[in-house]
Amino acid sequence: MKKKELALKVIETLKTAYPVAECTLDYDDAWKLLVSVRLAAQCTDARVNVVVQDLYARYPDVAALAQATPEEIEEIVRPCGLGKSKARDISACMRILRDQYDGKVPDSFDALLSLPGVGRKSANLIMGDVFGKPAIVTDTHCIRLCNRIGLVDGIKDPKRVEMALWKIIPPEEGNDFCHRLVLHGREICTARTKPYCDRCVLEKLCAKNI
Repeated sequence: MKKKELALKVIETLKTAYPVAECTLDYDDAWKLLVSVRLAAQCTDARVNVVVQDLYARYPDVAALAQATPEEIEEIVRPCGLGKSKARDISACMRILRDQYDGKVPDSFDALLSLPGVGRKSANLIMGDVFGKPAIVTDTHCIRLCNRIGLVDGIKDPKRVEMALWKIIPPEEGNDFCHRLVLHGREICTARTKPYCDRCVLEKLCAKNI
């Protein structure tokens, strides 16, 4: 089976198993997703969702957060780990949004990449979830599962995985597909335990490169 054909079968199977494909970071505004995705590096989404409640209560909009010092932000976000660097990036990012984008998050991939602390994964997430544009978010679940299933062959670098997936995933499916990989990776095709292949909906499709 060719990779493009396999990809389509995997997409349709995961759609049935996980009909709702959503980001697990809580947000009601684009700038909040930008903040949360930075905090989510080496931290669980569940913890980020708790920590940002205090952050947004104290700094309810871009202008307020842009006025906060990195030290003030760090005091709140420290439970997410890497507090100093994350606070520094969030502070710089919010100031750029305030000063250059009228407090709005830009809808250009390159503009997003130019923001402090925003890499390809974060930019793709914003493009897909906020602006509804084609996106492929190569987080750890996506990389692990795509290698195991056989959609990519032994590729661990996030950008290389992304580029490989663009060739076989229909653009309109990429964002939701990656969300479903996260759900499947947490529940079935796990990283820290042996994957539960006996109850995996992809069992007959998967190359099992474990």
